[in-house]
Amino acid sequence: MRHLISLKEQSREDILAMIALAKKIKQHRSQGVPTTYLENKTLIMLFEKSSTRTRLSFEAGMTELGGHAIFLDKKTTQFSLTDFKDEIQAVMRYGSVLMFRAGHAADVELAASINRIPVIDACSEKYHPAQALSDLLTMDEKSGGIEHVKKITWLGIENNVSNTLMLACAKLGIEVAIAAPEVDRDSVDEALNRMAEHTGKVTRTTNLEEALKHTDYVHTDTWMNMEFFENGHVKPQFQQEYDRRKQLFMPFQLNAGMIERYAPQAKIMHCMPCHIGYEISRDAIDHPNAIIFDQAENRMHMQKAMILWLLEKEHEVA
Repeated sequence: MRHLISLKEQSREDILAMIALAKKIKQHRSQGVPTTYLENKTLIMLFEKSSTRTRLSFEAGMTELGGHAIFLDKKTTQFSLTDFKDEIQAVMRYGSVLMFRAGHAADVELAASINRIPVIDACSEKYHPAQALSDLLTMDEKSGGIEHVKKITWLGIENNVSNTLMLACAKLGIEVAIAAPEVDRDSVDEALNRMAEHTGKVTRTTNLEEALKHTDYVHTDTWMNMEFFENGHVKPQFQQEYDRRKQLFMPFQLNAGMIERYAPQAKIMHCMPCHIGYEISRDAIDHPNAIIFDQAENRMHMQKAMILWLLEKEHEVA
C-alpha cells in the first residue's frame, strides 16, 4: 500500500509520475473535461493544527475528483479520551484515504503502519510532502519542464517544508542551496538528511551571494512556529524565542533588494501564509518574479494527483 509521509519512500520515478499526473488533471480542468475519477470515495482530513491552503486544496480537490472530504478537527473528537492507535483505526474505517495534519510525524507513521488505507502527512513537525510536490509542479510549469530546473535556494530556517523540498529536488538531480543560520530542532530527520546529501546536490552556506548564484527559484517559509501564537499574538512563554529568531534570521529575509542584487533571474516562492516584514517583504510578494499565488493554486492540482496516485488510479487519467 502506498503512503506519502516524508518522500523518503518515493523514488525519482514516483515523484515524476505525480507531477505528470497533476499536469494532466489541471489541463483537463482548464479544458472543461470532467475529472470525476473518485465517485463515492471519501477523504478523511484529520487536523491537529489549523490550516488554510491544506484544507482548501484537499477538500476542493476531492470535490472536483467526484468524491467527498470530511473535515475532522481533533479538538472536537474523542482522541484525548482513548488510545490513539485504537481511535485512528476506527477513523480509517470510514474513508478511502487519510490526510493527517499532525503535531507529530510519529503519529502519522503509526497510522500508516496499520496499512488500512493510504495515509498522507499533510504537515507535521518534520515533513510536508504535499507542499514539496506542489512546489515541484509550479517549478515544472514555470521552467517548461522540471528537467530545466537546475538550482533552487532555501532561505531562513531549515524546517519541515525545507526537508521534503530538499529531498525531492535532490532525487530529481536539482541542486539545492540551503542558506539557513539555524535548524528547527523538532524538524530534524538525520536519515532524510543523509539521503539528500548522498546525492551530492545539497550545499549549506550562510553566504547569500554563493547561495543565490545562478539559482532558478528562491523559497522561504516562516521563521516562527505556529505554536508561538494565539489569536494573532505571541504567547508570553514564547516571546523570548520569538525575539531571538527575529534578530537571527532578519539578514535572510527574502526581499526585492536581495533578488535584484544576487539573483535577478530567480522566481520568488513562499508556501504561505506570508509574514510580511519577517521572512519576506511586501516588495518581494509584489515583485514581477513572484509566483506565490500560482504556487498556492497548484496545491489543489497536486493534491488531486497525490490522492489518485495513492489509490493507484493514475492510469485512469488519459
